[in-house]
Amino acid sequence: MKILTLHVDYIKFKALKKALKSIADLSEKDKKEQEVKEALVVMVAVEKSDSNAKASVAALTKEVKDIASQVKAKNIVLYPYAHLSSNLASPDTAVKALQEAEAALKKEGFKVVRAPFGYYKSFELKVKGHPLSELSREIVLQGNEAKEAEEKYDPKQLLREISKAKLDTSKLKENDHRIIGRQMDLFSFNDVAPGMVFFHNNGLIVYNELVKFWRELHKKYNYEEISTPQVLDKRLWQISGHWEKYKDNIFLTKYENRDFAVKPMNCPGGLLVFKTNSKSYKDLPLRVAELGTVHRQELSGVLAGLFRVIKFTQDDAHVFCRNEKQLESELIEVMKLVDEIYSKFGFKYAVELSTRPEKRIGTDAMWDKAEKALENVLKKQKMKYKINKGDGAFYGPKIDFHLKDSLGRTWQCGTIQVDFAMPERFAIEYTDKNNKKKRPIMIHRAIYGSLERFIGILIEHFNGRFPAWLAPIQVRVLNFTDRNKKSAEKVVDKLKKAIPELRIDYDFSQSTMGSKVKNAEIMRVPYILTIGDKEEKAGTVAVRSKGSKKLTNVRIDDFISKLKKEIENRE
Repeated sequence: MKILTLHVDYIKFKALKKALKSIADLSEKDKKEQEVKEALVVMVAVEKSDSNAKASVAALTKEVKDIASQVKAKNIVLYPYAHLSSNLASPDTAVKALQEAEAALKKEGFKVVRAPFGYYKSFELKVKGHPLSELSREIVLQGNEAKEAEEKYDPKQLLREISKAKLDTSKLKENDHRIIGRQMDLFSFNDVAPGMVFFHNNGLIVYNELVKFWRELHKKYNYEEISTPQVLDKRLWQISGHWEKYKDNIFLTKYENRDFAVKPMNCPGGLLVFKTNSKSYKDLPLRVAELGTVHRQELSGVLAGLFRVIKFTQDDAHVFCRNEKQLESELIEVMKLVDEIYSKFGFKYAVELSTRPEKRIGTDAMWDKAEKALENVLKKQKMKYKINKGDGAFYGPKIDFHLKDSLGRTWQCGTIQVDFAMPERFAIEYTDKNNKKKRPIMIHRAIYGSLERFIGILIEHFNGRFPAWLAPIQVRVLNFTDRNKKSAEKVVDKLKKAIPELRIDYDFSQSTMGSKVKNAEIMRVPYILTIGDKEEKAGTVAVRSKGSKKLTNVRIDDFISKLKKEIENRE
């Protein structure tokens, strides 16, 4: 059995039509749209291995009860969701399991709504957005584990199997980043690495340009940069508190009879780096950034292109402060950095302050100080903000930044979290001016969030038409006829010499001009330069800018000057 739990403000769903003929007709009442507020939605796929319904239901009830207690949910929505598995049980088995699960959860005191099984349904929901609001689980009964078969295989057959992966575009909109990513040759996915991105050359250019921009700004704001291992001893995660909270979403492995975890977070490694050397009050504030690759287990049915992946890079940073006064000044600096990055892409954003959750580490006194510091900074900066009571991280309250893209959608990307508890758990210290040991205060923060997800957002925000500095191909030169080829080649050479790092290519094929322009437009090349007889004679180029159908004739030197400035200033 596989489940995806979503802690929501509300869910609305409505049965549309039968997906299975064998399912009984719904009553008129059950056909109407239903809405449940403040609920834990449990999306369920009952599998062939769940033939022992009693045991499977008991295991499901235990999982749901545990998660519901953590998020303080009293309303449960059991929502059949076949997309979570490719190994589904028979409809009769699934219905029986869901009915028994409904009864078992009601016995536990929950108010339960069960969505119709075997029907196509429309649904709308709003997920709360705290760390426990989206969790995936696989329930495997003891004795039902898959048994390893004898290793016999045909490499050619295996190659055929892994080569089958194709993007199903039937349910995707034209501006979906997965469609644009394929058109522009940015990235791909393959079942050999579920939820992990294969960045192609063009996509890696975008990724690297974002990293370059990030590094330049972090140097400006006086950050150090570190890199920590991806596989770390289980004990580290027990110390940090992540083990109890996230162990079901961590990839585990063994080495010389020791348990290790592939890191789902970067902060514990950063704390170990802090502990390697003694620190003085003169060393603080200490700003340490890391572009750390993390892995988190997700059910394959919830993966969605770049928006929901298993392996991703977080632009983490940790700022270590002496006291509350220094903490507030550093929070203001972080907010300036956040604004500088988001403004570069034209994003407006809303701010939310999330306070202490029910299940947390640290004392109430620590939480009082942390929440007060964040609220003070928001007021000093005269920022409008909304309070999300109980949605903080388990180790500290946080400010979340919700970006609004060109399509009017909002995305939670950046976060700033104040943490008094983790420094306590790791016993990190600095020596004050009186030579006494003190505990620093820690800020956790990310701005892009996940680089992969941020790239997906940018693709749809710009509809693939990146600013010139970010575009994989910045200029493409076309010749109108074969007799213009030499002049076009000279233009390419001149552009390369004037702007050595320019990403420029050309199309001197014998295709029609319409075909050449179309191919360049598919790749969303910001500047398409055409050289024909008229341009060759006048010493100009015909420029088609950023998807415009209008051609402008300009002197090549003027174009170079304008383009150079645009790229250097990241306009």
